[in-house]
Amino acid sequence: MKSGGQLIVDCLEAQGVERVFCVPGESYLAVLDALYDSTIATTVCRHESGAAIMAEAVGKLTGRPGVAMVTRGPGATNASPGIHIAQQDSTPMLLLVGQIGREVHGRDVFQEVDYRQFFGGMAKWVTEIDDARRIPEVISHAYHVAMSGRPGPVVLALPEDMLRDQADVTAGGRVEVADPAPTADAIERLGELLAAAEKPFVFAGGSRWDPAAVAALQSFAEAWNLPVGCSFRRQMLFDHLHDHYAGDIGLGINPKLEARIEAADLLILLGNRCSEIPSQGFTLLAIPEPRQTLVHVHPGPEELGRIYNPALAINATPGQFLVAVARLEVPGQLAWAGSAQTAHADYLDWSGQIPATPGDVQMREVVAWLSDNLGSNGMVTNGAGNYSVWLHRFHRFRAHGSQVAPTCGSMGYGLPAAVAAKLTHPERPVVCFAGDGCFQM
Repeated sequence: MKSGGQLIVDCLEAQGVERVFCVPGESYLAVLDALYDSTIATTVCRHESGAAIMAEAVGKLTGRPGVAMVTRGPGATNASPGIHIAQQDSTPMLLLVGQIGREVHGRDVFQEVDYRQFFGGMAKWVTEIDDARRIPEVISHAYHVAMSGRPGPVVLALPEDMLRDQADVTAGGRVEVADPAPTADAIERLGELLAAAEKPFVFAGGSRWDPAAVAALQSFAEAWNLPVGCSFRRQMLFDHLHDHYAGDIGLGINPKLEARIEAADLLILLGNRCSEIPSQGFTLLAIPEPRQTLVHVHPGPEELGRIYNPALAINATPGQFLVAVARLEVPGQLAWAGSAQTAHADYLDWSGQIPATPGDVQMREVVAWLSDNLGSNGMVTNGAGNYSVWLHRFHRFRAHGSQVAPTCGSMGYGLPAAVAAKLTHPERPVVCFAGDGCFQM
């Protein structure tokens, strides 16, 4: 027999959780007690927002849910920014919330919150575990929901009396989720569209990427001589010094790059939803029928056709898609030969002209130093604010995991994300790039 609190920790250990981020509270003391002798490290934070952001950053870096623990009422509401970031950024995350006792539900007691109602519009799934015997089942399902399709946050409320209950159950096995893959017909059709194209362009973004998928994207671009652009704050998906990199598609886009995408006759939207910021206020692609022939590849089937009606919809993770397209035979002659190199030259020209600023501190020198010294192993985090444009336009991101930033535009993200990044990869240099307001949050 084990307490509910011990079962929560056992289940997290079974999922390979190495660290949790929390602000301790009396409503989940049984979990904190169980953590004491566990293999899981505990990072105690100053504020629940920081704890949730740290967990979200771990989800970005690892592809598995980062875990935050907070107490009931204000503790949970303070953590809501991290849930919103995880939802908008398609990041797997698990928030565990201490909850009032089951016997007083519905009386508007001290710090009572209906978490299904409060988080229901942000999280992929919100539930309350009212029976300790069901903890392994619910944790397993939570991991499947958080990581499957378009990833996102899951919130589990844990009544304090349930955590003290004893149950004779054991933790389930480690969860691995399905990787949807393209059909043979879809890949054949893509080959036909590529063969008929004259101005193709690859627009990469979203989540469910890993180093192997990033390397496969580079190989795909090289094989077909394709220009590749990266979505808002997803610049770590392509080496900026590779001669097929066309630039970032976000705030302050290069006008030549914007014109190139608008003029494309085949646009491969890879893992990306192309929402408001990367679409330049929904102007790059017409809605619902894009001007370009659109191939939309996304791991969440609900995202295909949500905004744009694609000529070819492919429900697949970026990695599975790129494995499949590697089998396509490349024609001997490509109508767009040289366009990738021209796009890269435009990027170098746009990003190489770093302006001088008033005062003694020159941001151009700061950004140049970062690019020259961090290398492909370095990691840069940032939050929101116009200061981040210095990174978007001028910093040279070189590898997967080198950028940890919120596509939802949340202030206060950079510092806790940097802490989480360094704890996750202690061997790598981590730099937080923050404006004064963002840093203070």
